[in-house]
Amino acid sequence: MRILDPYPVVATRLIYFDYLQRLSPRLFEPDLPVRVVDIDETSLSILGQWPWPRTLVADMVDQLNAYGAASVGFDVLFAEPDRYSPARFAQDPNYAELFARTDQLSLLDNDVRLANANASLPVILGVALKPTADESNIQSKAGVIQIGDNPSNGLNWVAAWTSLAPPLAETASGIGSINVAPGDTFGIVRTVPLLWQSPNGLMPSFSLEALRVTMQEPNIILEGAHEEEGIVRFIELGGLVIPTTEQGELWVRFRHDNPDLYISAVDVMTKSNDEWMRNEIEGKIVLVGTSAAGLLDIRQTPLGEAVPGVSIHAQVIEQLLLGQSLHRSDTVAGLEILSYVALGLVVTTVMSLGGAVMSFVAGGVAAALVLLASWLGFQHGSILFDATFPLAGGMVNFAVLSGYLHGVAERDKRAIRRSLSHYVAPGVLEELDRTGQELRLGGETQNITVLFSDIRNFTPLSERISPIDLVDLLNKLFTCLAREIQAEKGTVDKFIGDAVMAFWNAPLKIENHQLHAVRAALRLRSSLEDFNQASVRQGLPPIELAIGCASGQACVGNIGSESRFNYTAIGDVVNVASRIENICRHVEFDIVVSKTVMEAIGGEIGMLEAGIVKLKGKTEREPIYIVVGGNEIAKSKEFTKLRSLHQHLIKDLCDNKANSSLETQVQSFMAIAGQVNPRLPNFYTKIIARREDFLQPAYNGLRAVTVKDPIPNNSH
Repeated sequence: MRILDPYPVVATRLIYFDYLQRLSPRLFEPDLPVRVVDIDETSLSILGQWPWPRTLVADMVDQLNAYGAASVGFDVLFAEPDRYSPARFAQDPNYAELFARTDQLSLLDNDVRLANANASLPVILGVALKPTADESNIQSKAGVIQIGDNPSNGLNWVAAWTSLAPPLAETASGIGSINVAPGDTFGIVRTVPLLWQSPNGLMPSFSLEALRVTMQEPNIILEGAHEEEGIVRFIELGGLVIPTTEQGELWVRFRHDNPDLYISAVDVMTKSNDEWMRNEIEGKIVLVGTSAAGLLDIRQTPLGEAVPGVSIHAQVIEQLLLGQSLHRSDTVAGLEILSYVALGLVVTTVMSLGGAVMSFVAGGVAAALVLLASWLGFQHGSILFDATFPLAGGMVNFAVLSGYLHGVAERDKRAIRRSLSHYVAPGVLEELDRTGQELRLGGETQNITVLFSDIRNFTPLSERISPIDLVDLLNKLFTCLAREIQAEKGTVDKFIGDAVMAFWNAPLKIENHQLHAVRAALRLRSSLEDFNQASVRQGLPPIELAIGCASGQACVGNIGSESRFNYTAIGDVVNVASRIENICRHVEFDIVVSKTVMEAIGGEIGMLEAGIVKLKGKTEREPIYIVVGGNEIAKSKEFTKLRSLHQHLIKDLCDNKANSSLETQVQSFMAIAGQVNPRLPNFYTKIIARREDFLQPAYNGLRAVTVKDPIPNNSH
């Protein structure tokens, strides 16, 4: 990008340099020997519109000479003979006879009058470039000595210069170009060519020529590169070494325009022997120019000001006298490229190690250091270091890497979502996208509800049908079960043989996840009935499910090896849910839940206490509850009555009443139990036989009950 240097890069660089100048403009120093005689609006209103008769200009030169001006430079053009000159009238046939009577016509020539005045002190006249070649033979009065490999070939080329009235060119001490080349960006003057090349030789700028004449230096030294043709390095004048661009242009260190620089032309013409005027002019380089808007010599500076062109010439001379020339060498350009690379490496390295936030912070610190270095170089060394180039490099690096990492993250997220789509419902994934919740994979501890579902009497079933039919049956069943689980925002963890494991509250946070899990269990119960009807029609045996639910803390995330892993949950709650599912046969009911699930749900679901059992692998007894039905069941009169009868039965079981009394009690509400849920009669038939689950023993010798255990006998 730096090699091509496209327009946006150049424009950004120049705007940044303007910003540096606005932060710290050069201060006006009134003691510098430079003043401007301003042909201002007041002068034009009193002395007449421009151009003035050359005799009036000659009177001004005489006045400036009388005040002791070191030199006078005219930032105006005298390209044509004076139109007010009597000699011009002599060329008119109407006045030819009158002027024929004098043999000294030249004494009536206003240009001769001005030329004679100019001869009395050092005067510098200005010429302007012309876009097309002509027969102009204007040549510089300055000698130029070139050092290096033809550095003048790199100077700005001019086809021709405006002419000067012959008497004026002869007596002038110097001739220079008044053009201040406008910048390519927004018409702002940032650099001024100190030397130009043209068919008639090299021409110095107006400001450089004014300084040369005042210093009485015969030659300007143009120093270029020795290894490459047409490259300017420095311009030397007397003891001044002036760094320039490769085209011989000077970066101008601007100051705000100051009224103390200017003296109105009418004051010079009308005030004689004025002490203040003498102090302002004596020994100084006096430039004559105009601030009048109608004369169209107004220029824009990087400080945001519109100033007369003559002010820019004056500021160039001030800058050269102060030795405060701005410069940017090849070394500076090399440092910019080095900073570009270094800042890019900082951003890249930190982002790869610490992520986007750390990279942004580190990049910001590095950028601040680059800006500080640029500012210090400008403030104390007049060095133009383009901080925007390395900053742009750092930002581009940051944007590209952020985009890349974002793309990688999105790719991984899509892969995770595709993987999760097999476990969770599409609605859950949509909710994750909508809420912006992150998938904290790799392990996160949170409260979840786990559901285990197993096919009861699976071994006899597998013996009755072929393996192919068995697999087909399981696939259809699992598809049905997964659909119901996902409908309640559950995550299908895995299929283990004939069992299904699912959990809630991960990866999506779900309020009342215990209620969703139990509703899913009820949906499994309902869908199994439809599934069995279809299976029976196909000649397949009906299937029974055992479902267990528990709620508690677990670690959820991607768990496994680097090459193979699953999104799953691990923790004691998983074991508890599995053990509770095994208890279903013991209690002779299809859906059993833990106390934590029951307490979280409250009265939303119809549940009944099923005892306090000792789960395999646990030292403490676990209260369990059977899920009779949903909200409609829970609010029904039949269930309300059944629950009251059930509570009395539980109390009698805990009080260890005689079996005969308990059996009579159970038989009394067996009919209503069957109305509430057809599975309840089997539950109550077995409840007396497992009365030990309702006792409150003071010892820990109770045996664990598992699906493989025989049914305990009812004698005690």
